This record gives sequence, C-alpha cells and structure tokens, in this order.
Amino acid sequence: MDEKLKIKISIADRVYPLTVDRSQEEGLRSASKKIDAMIKQFEENYAVRDKQDVLAMCALQFASQAEQKQIDNAINGEETIERLNKISLLLDQHLEN
Repeated sequence: MDEKLKIKISIADRVYPLTVDRSQEEGLRSASKKIDAMIKQFEENYAVRDKQDVLAMCALQFASQAEQKQIDNAINGEETIERLNKISLLLDQHLEN
C-alpha cells in the first residue's frame, strides 16, 4: 500500500499543502515547476495585469496540449487500423492464390 506524504507545492507565489501518494510526488513537483516557468514566460512576453489572467492562460495552454494529444492519438489510431486492414486484405489475397 502506498504511504501518504504531506508536501507543499508552490504555484504563482502561493503555497498549497497536499497529502499525496509517494508515487505522485515527483509528478506534482514537476508540474508545479512547469506551471511557474510558463507563468514567468507569459509575464515576460505579455502585458499581464494579475496572476489570475496568467493562470487562466496557463490552464488553457495545458488543456489545449492535452486535447491535441488526444486528437493526434485518435488520428494515429485510425491510420493504424486502416493500415492493418489493408495488410490483412493483402494477406488474404495472397493466401487465396
């Protein structure tokens, strides 16, 4: 059984205490660093009035990346099925001869 771990994650200069499984700690810390790096990038490149605007843009960026991965995987899955069907058809034709 995974032991629970109490950690503190900092995002946008705020600290969030969390209780997580040990196996989640590394991923959460990495995600926190990526969010802070993205916040810094948005603040440097755009006229930002407050952290909420930056956090909203970060959320949109991460959500759009996740959605694009799902779309890409669905397209690749369809292409793979189509290729497998063509190979199966070719094999059937070859075996019949």
